[in-house]
This record gives sequence, C-alpha cells and structure tokens, in this order.
Amino acid sequence: MILTDTHTHLYSDKFADDRIQMIERAVAKGVHRLFMPNIDNSSIEGMMQLVEKYPNHCFPMMGLHPCSVDANVENELNIVKQQLADHSFCAVGEIGIDLYWDKTFLSQQEFAFRKQIEWAKELNLPIVIHCREAFDEILAILDEVNDDNLKGIFHCFTGNIEQAKHIIGYEDFYLGIGGVVTFKKAGLDKVVEQLSINHLVLETDSPYLAPSPYRGKRNESAYLLNVAVKVAELLHLPIEEVAAITTKNSIKIFGK
Repeated sequence: MILTDTHTHLYSDKFADDRIQMIERAVAKGVHRLFMPNIDNSSIEGMMQLVEKYPNHCFPMMGLHPCSVDANVENELNIVKQQLADHSFCAVGEIGIDLYWDKTFLSQQEFAFRKQIEWAKELNLPIVIHCREAFDEILAILDEVNDDNLKGIFHCFTGNIEQAKHIIGYEDFYLGIGGVVTFKKAGLDKVVEQLSINHLVLETDSPYLAPSPYRGKRNESAYLLNVAVKVAELLHLPIEEVAAITTKNSIKIFGK
C-alpha cells in the first residue's frame, strides 16, 4: 500500500531534532511519496537538501506563500521566477490568499497569486492553493483565469459542499483532505462523504493540523494513515483502495 502526502513541510524547524526519524516513520507507515510546498526564500535551501537526500521520496514545489507577501512582493516573486527557471519542480505552490491574520497586503497577495498562476500555466505545472478566510476572493480569480491549462490542488480544503463542487468543476482540480476531516465538530466529514474519491488527494500539512488522536500536537507525515482511514470510513471503501486512488490522483496532477 502506497500513500501520498501531497502537502508536508518536512523542512520545518519543528523537525530539527528528529527529521530523519520522522521521514523513516512515514515510510514505515506506507507514506512513500512526500510533496513539499515552498513558503518563501527562507525555506528553499532546506527543502532542496531533502530532495537531494531522499530523491525517491521527496518532491519539491516552488511558490510564494501568501503569508510571506508584503510590500516587497516583487523581490520574493523574482526569486520564485528564477528558481522555476533553474530547477525542476512538481508544482507552483503554495500560493493563494490568506486574510485570517491581516488584510493589509490583499492587493499584493492577489497580484502574487495571479502572477504565479501565469507562470504555472507557462510551465504546464499545477498550482497548489492556500486559502484562509478567502474563498470568495480565490474563486473569483480562478473563475477568471480558468482554461484548459489551469490545474491543481486546493490544499487543506475546509469549505462546504457548494465550494467543493465549484472547485472540482475546474476539471483538473483536486481537493486536499487532511487532519481536519477527523475533527468531530469541523463538519468536513459531512462534506467528504458526499464526494467521490476520484476528486481527492490526501495531505498532512505537517507539522500543522495533526489528525485525531494527535490533535494539538506536532503533526507528521506518518499520521497521513489516520486521515486515509477516516476517508475510507466516510466513503465506505477499503483503505487500500483509498490509498491507491488518491496516489493515482497525485500522479495525475503532479506528473510523478
């Protein structure tokens, strides 16, 4: 059984003391494929070191996280553009809009989001979207730029069924389902049970959003198995089928 964690921050300082053991625990649980989103210029080196050390397990994305967007957005975007030119990546991400903490740089976030979508299309790469308190803003932009070249993953999806249907209506788009689906009062379970496994990929977003029974603790990719078990329960499918189809979906969208 091969599971794919489509979104994990393996380079995080939260794993400084046991990074190697953490990756080994994931592989031991069947999580053989680990896709890492970039945050900004500070995360590139650590991410690429892991790709070099674990080329059969770790796969990198390149993008500017909306929470790293500020008045100097052009400088960060230039770094992203250069990285995309110099190296091979599986996606442009994570990118998007985050209005939870601060709305000061909304215009810059929208600019960065649009620009990185443009680059993804030029390179025939999927986008991996971060959305927090910004469904309306993100969907409006996606509606505008939607065409045959738009493809990607709506990372850490926590929306309602109408939003889910809107997103998968873009054809080559998947919903990233993580630990929140195991939270009793989050309501995501009620949405997932109405969806087809063919529209889903699995993720941890580690070290954040650990699934039950680890909620509130540091998350890690080995806990993806808990997410897969919950999705299997909700969709009345064998865990092996959930692993196989979500991994197949990840291969389709990432190309590897």
